[in-house]
Amino acid sequence: MFQVSEEFFVSLGLIPMPQEFWDKSIIERPEDRDLVCHASAWDFFNQKDFRIKQCTDITQDSFVTIHHEMGHIQYFLQYKDQPAVYRDGANPGFHEAVGDVLALSVSTPKHLQDVGLLDEVVDDPEGDINYLMQIALDKLAFFPFAILMDQWRWGVFDGSTPESRYNEEWWKLRLFYQGIIPPTVRSEMDFDPAAKYHISADVPYIRYFISHVLQFQFHEALCNASGHTGPLLKCDIYRSETAGKLLGDMLALGSSVPWPEAMERITGQREISALPLVKYFQPLLDFLEKENRANDDIIGWSDTEWMPSPPSEWTGSAVSSNNASLVTIFIACIFYLIYT
Repeated sequence: MFQVSEEFFVSLGLIPMPQEFWDKSIIERPEDRDLVCHASAWDFFNQKDFRIKQCTDITQDSFVTIHHEMGHIQYFLQYKDQPAVYRDGANPGFHEAVGDVLALSVSTPKHLQDVGLLDEVVDDPEGDINYLMQIALDKLAFFPFAILMDQWRWGVFDGSTPESRYNEEWWKLRLFYQGIIPPTVRSEMDFDPAAKYHISADVPYIRYFISHVLQFQFHEALCNASGHTGPLLKCDIYRSETAGKLLGDMLALGSSVPWPEAMERITGQREISALPLVKYFQPLLDFLEKENRANDDIIGWSDTEWMPSPPSEWTGSAVSSNNASLVTIFIACIFYLIYT
């Protein structure tokens, strides 16, 4: 699986994995010790030692994750000759976006067929909608959670969320943005935010929110460079050295230039835009709007309808979220990014 992933990068004219990568990476769960199996990529800052730590399963999810993590390694390799201070992504969102933009190609049925993992690909509108729904559940459903993570952290940092209300404010945000409540009675004796690694490790999360917009902007630019025609959802940049050079030239900059300049190198634009994301998912949005109208579906959640009441012992206060929905939050985020 790792060799297939490496071949994807080589097909773009990018740098193959160095021998140290194969010698020192952990790609299977070790039997002789415990290991935190959260997949991660590492740069040891000696210009030759780059590693992945991953407890790989033989699944499509692991297959895509390998390409994502190897995207980080490719970024390391491209900017390794920069001064140490510039060996980083153009901004924190760039590193995550690079891994994910490659996954957008790798997860397409066309690519899976090209690498021998699918026998046949049927060009079918229903299949396209199903594929987009799968991607949307990963990408679009992530936006509300990503923004509430750092809203909670910022509230703690600026003092608007005092220690006496850490858990209450966490669940207020989860309810407002995601429409969920705790499954059991919670209080300030609990500290549920700490269950998320990035909260406990003090890792800013807005980078992931931004990366989920950037990756579609990068994807459109690379697809155009590869000569792709047709819907973005079907684009696979595999074997396009033109797209690979465009990507590699940007990666080699590291953080040596302001991120708008790095953005311009690959997209021709100096500003983040969510329009490619909307374009990518437009067939699914059209389908869902049509189906919702036909079924007279109620969009969103309400304190008085389908959502269960919070446990009576819970001290948190619910935020009114009438007419709120994932789509509403998503569209609001998109328009914010387009017009600000």
